[in-house]
Amino acid sequence: MPVGINYTTYDGLREVPAFDPGIDNDNPPSPVSDLRKQLSRADGIIICTPEYAFGVPGALKNALDWTVSSGSFSGKPTALITASTGGENAHEAMVKILGAIDAKLTPETTLLIQFVRSKMDSSGIIADPETLQKLQSLADSFINLV
Repeated sequence: MPVGINYTTYDGLREVPAFDPGIDNDNPPSPVSDLRKQLSRADGIIICTPEYAFGVPGALKNALDWTVSSGSFSGKPTALITASTGGENAHEAMVKILGAIDAKLTPETTLLIQFVRSKMDSSGIIADPETLQKLQSLADSFINLV
């Protein structure tokens, strides 16, 4: 992201309990309440995920399930990056999931990075010029969407 753009990395995914519609009410578990508060405060959301077992990682899907009734993503500018070996299954599923929860997602704010490990240096930083350009383009599009 460019200088001057503030962002927060959400690191509470492992704390979000399994989705249970029976306790999805005005007083959900505190990790769910925290997730919803962070989403509501954000001007936009960037999701970066791998593909796991040909799909969306379970913890991510679970967290997104908790946002359905709260409308946390409704109209929220969103970018999606799927970075994996293949990734097309998770990417396609995430586009559908984000559509179902009414995230504001555009083709310009989605990016599938296949064979991501071959595009990184030994410290895990993207080194492939084409991928860097695509990430910059996505960031620009996301900022414009926000």
